[in-house]
Amino acid sequence: MKLPSGKIPMDILKNTVFNSLGANRAEVVLGPMAGVDGAVLDIGDKSVIVSMDPITGAVERIGFAAVNVNANDVATFGVQPAFIFSCIMLPEGADSQIVETISTQMGKAAMELGVAIVGGHCETTPNLVNPIVVCCIMGLTKKGEYLTTAGVRAGDKLILTKSVGIEGTAILATDREKQLLKVLSPETLQTAKNFYKQISIVKDALTAYQTGGVHAMHDPTEGGIFNGIHEMADAANLGVRVVEKKIVVKPETAEICRYFKIDPLQLISSGALLIAADPKAALRIIKVLKQHDIPATVIGEFNNDAKNRVLELKTGDTQALPRPVSDQLWTALSR
Repeated sequence: MKLPSGKIPMDILKNTVFNSLGANRAEVVLGPMAGVDGAVLDIGDKSVIVSMDPITGAVERIGFAAVNVNANDVATFGVQPAFIFSCIMLPEGADSQIVETISTQMGKAAMELGVAIVGGHCETTPNLVNPIVVCCIMGLTKKGEYLTTAGVRAGDKLILTKSVGIEGTAILATDREKQLLKVLSPETLQTAKNFYKQISIVKDALTAYQTGGVHAMHDPTEGGIFNGIHEMADAANLGVRVVEKKIVVKPETAEICRYFKIDPLQLISSGALLIAADPKAALRIIKVLKQHDIPATVIGEFNNDAKNRVLELKTGDTQALPRPVSDQLWTALSR
């Protein structure tokens, strides 16, 4: 079976990867699990949240994205990210300037988040076309004081912060600038490039968690918000109803997606946050987020039938909630 670009299919993840996990350790409270973007290790009176992600589709802002995307995963547990390790792989023939650029971007991003870069590796790698940065990040909290994606409950309201396709919009506007200038104004393209400034959801997640009433949070990366919603439902074995007209798509994202003929709802969306909240707390969470200049809206609701995952279209009709095979970013980058 030939694998698609991006994440491997869920059945291979479950049936192959999850069957080869090495030794059992008492410290592992939460190990690999579909839909959950991190592990939990209990060490003494602390819980350590650990996550890992590569950055493969971005080029110009790869160091910035590597820190923020990884920090997002820890923050969805309701925990402040603290320590990060990085593995930087560069194409053969790369010069020292690219090392300086990536390192400087990572250092600045980590400083802004209060994260220490504590180790890693850097090399040139045969047959590599573009740089790849893989990071492992950790956060510390009191034992047991965290959320997981599996905490979603039937009846929970599904809240989306900001808008969809934030990271994908920024990547395409930056790495396909010359191509897009043929159809977009320089002002529109610059606004789209500035979407990079929205990629962190650390503030979103910690603000929502501290407000109370949050049962689970998830950072929709590859496959966009459709895949992120499925991953939340998978982790909790629940169904969900999503209302398309409630989903915010910024004009810049819509224009870029229209040009590349891709779906913004299946475009990598780091910068948005999906929140499952108690129905009684949803409006309060949205109010507090907006007080912190973070727009948010209810876009759906979870139910107890795992087979009942539907999208209510703008027309009023319904269809099965699409499950992306691959992120739309790869489709765009191939054109």
